[in-house]
Order: sequence, then C-alpha cells, then structure tokens
Amino acid sequence: MRLSTKGRYAVTAMLDLALSAKSGPVTLADISNNQGISLSYLEQLFAALRHKQLVRGIRGPGGGYYLGKEAHEISIADIICAVDEWVEFTRCGGKQNCRDGKRCLTHTLWDELSEEIFRFLSRISLADLVARGLKEHPEIDASGLQIEQKRIAA
Repeated sequence: MRLSTKGRYAVTAMLDLALSAKSGPVTLADISNNQGISLSYLEQLFAALRHKQLVRGIRGPGGGYYLGKEAHEISIADIICAVDEWVEFTRCGGKQNCRDGKRCLTHTLWDELSEEIFRFLSRISLADLVARGLKEHPEIDASGLQIEQKRIAA
C-alpha cells in the first residue's frame, strides 16, 4: 500500500482538530506541537483540506480551524483523497500498460485490492476515529463530543 506521510499526517491532523475543536478554533501551531508535524507541512495539508471544504478557517486573533462538516460526515477516504493520496497497488497506476504497454495478468487483482481499501476507508468516519481515540485514551476530555456520538449511534 502506498499511503505516504502526507495521507497519514492529514488524518492525524484532522483527528487532533476533531478532538480539540470543542474549545474553539484550533491553530495549526497547536496541532504542530501536539502531533510533531511541521507547521509548513500542515499549512500545505490544510490548504488542500480547505479546498475540499473539510476544514474552515477563522482569521485573526483567536482564529484557527474548525471541521468543515460534522465529524460523522467526513470519511478517512475523504481526507486522504483531499491531499491527493490514492491507495493504488497496480504497478501501472491503473493505466493498464504495465506489461510492455499492455495490461498485466494480475492487474485486476491489484486493482480490486485498491478499490477494497478505498471502500474500507470510506466506511470509517472521523467520528469513528474520535470514538476509538477516546476509548483508547480515556484521559482526553470528551465533553464536547458526547452529543455527536449519541447522534451517530441513533
């Protein structure tokens, strides 16, 4: 699987944003400090996430970022695709020209695997990751997230 640092960092940053957003806008500097991701890299990622309306920014003192949609409406696949990542197993990048300009014998296998991973990531929402994170790390204050989790369970 070719999921680069870009996709992993985007998911991590969005999870941090979702966990922290209950107290107001979150700055990229806060996410950078919390996750050990360089500020300049986060700026690039958030430009792409903002373009896909997954985050929205507030300028000025006290500004920062909020989720652009409810956490249960944002899939992990949405985040990864927003930063131009694609999980692709075929050697040809899906162009079907991997064997001297022709489709190789195993193209369908790798293509179906890529599609299956995309479907898997599409079924996991940011809210699901928040719930997992809170379960694994009960020290995180979840007071602002309990309403959303109840809504998702309904």
